[in-house]
Amino acid sequence: MTMAGRMRGRHFEAISPDTHTFYVELRPISDDFVPQSMAVCGLDRDLLVREGRDPGGAMAEAAAWIKRVCRNSTPVLAAYPLSFDWMWIYWYFMNFTGSSPFGHSRCIDIKTLYAAKAGVTIGWATKRQMPRHLAAQRPHTHNALDDAMEQAELLQNLMAWPGSATAAGHDQATAEVSEEGPRA
Repeated sequence: MTMAGRMRGRHFEAISPDTHTFYVELRPISDDFVPQSMAVCGLDRDLLVREGRDPGGAMAEAAAWIKRVCRNSTPVLAAYPLSFDWMWIYWYFMNFTGSSPFGHSRCIDIKTLYAAKAGVTIGWATKRQMPRHLAAQRPHTHNALDDAMEQAELLQNLMAWPGSATAAGHDQATAEVSEEGPRA
């Protein structure tokens, strides 16, 4: 996890994504897993079984970190796409600590934020379709912390962007789109 910024009234104050970070590797809680998923993230499951952190302690530490970095502000989880990260993070907080620092719904889907600001449908709200100036400069490595910092940068860019100049959506800076629709 990383902190992307704070809302000051109606103004978003960006914070460098590498300023406040939290990263732990959890010990698996089940023998059921998808080997292809492990290959994508580059984690060694056998090593996690031996050396991964206890989920209960790690989630309590994560909740304390969120409280510390957010101070008096309200924490909101942002992700792209939110549905994937939210279901895991919320479940782990509820299962291992009994509550979520994000409540049951303090979250924002970066994909939906782009769709609303660009005036496009969710199907057109892919990173490939976004104007290049909105893209994060950080690489997408599939390491959880790297990807969190990449998503924080994308969120910061979207929060600073006034939105599309046209109600129809895409402007000159938008990536090329075929007549059949957006590329996945």
